[in-house]
Amino acid sequence: MPDLAGFALASLLIELTPGPNMTYLAVLSARQGRASGYIAVLGVALGLGTMGAAAAMGLATLIGASPALFALLRWGGVAYILFLAWEAWSEADRPPESIAHSRFFVQGLVTNLLNPKAALFYVTVMPNFLPASEENPGSWALLAGVYVGIATLVHLAIVSASGLLEPVLTGGVRGVQLSRAFALILIGVAAWMLWTTRTTLS
Repeated sequence: MPDLAGFALASLLIELTPGPNMTYLAVLSARQGRASGYIAVLGVALGLGTMGAAAAMGLATLIGASPALFALLRWGGVAYILFLAWEAWSEADRPPESIAHSRFFVQGLVTNLLNPKAALFYVTVMPNFLPASEENPGSWALLAGVYVGIATLVHLAIVSASGLLEPVLTGGVRGVQLSRAFALILIGVAAWMLWTTRTTLS
């Protein structure tokens, strides 16, 4: 039986550490409100769940062992985050309500499908909580479900807290400034991702 309690604690500690999802959801909710943030959380959860399913089928291990595949995932993720930064900057003057909520679901989904940190988590952290005799797709899927559940609860809490700032930050010039700041933060997230994933498992 996998060490569910130990894995749940490890997952919680990892999710409480600032990272791309936390930054994205916090600033998005402060700018667009909690409704947009909750929709983005659904996309993030689906992305992480899809990566977990891929890990259960051995795809994450393959990516971790292949420098070419890992580089493709890494640069694809960075490019998409930079695209989000450009989008946030260019649309800073648009009122938040004019942007379709469905966009944030897609952003959360794609960002995590192209998240090399998630792939590394499934390859480097998860196996430590699986007995050698139980490294099968079912056990991998169970742990992936625990991780996605904990991550989603943390993300919902972040959105709920950050959304309280939306009425204060979105008026007039403040809203434009926050969108510009959001774009710059995303550029920083892209740089952080490049730095922390500069080495592979090979």
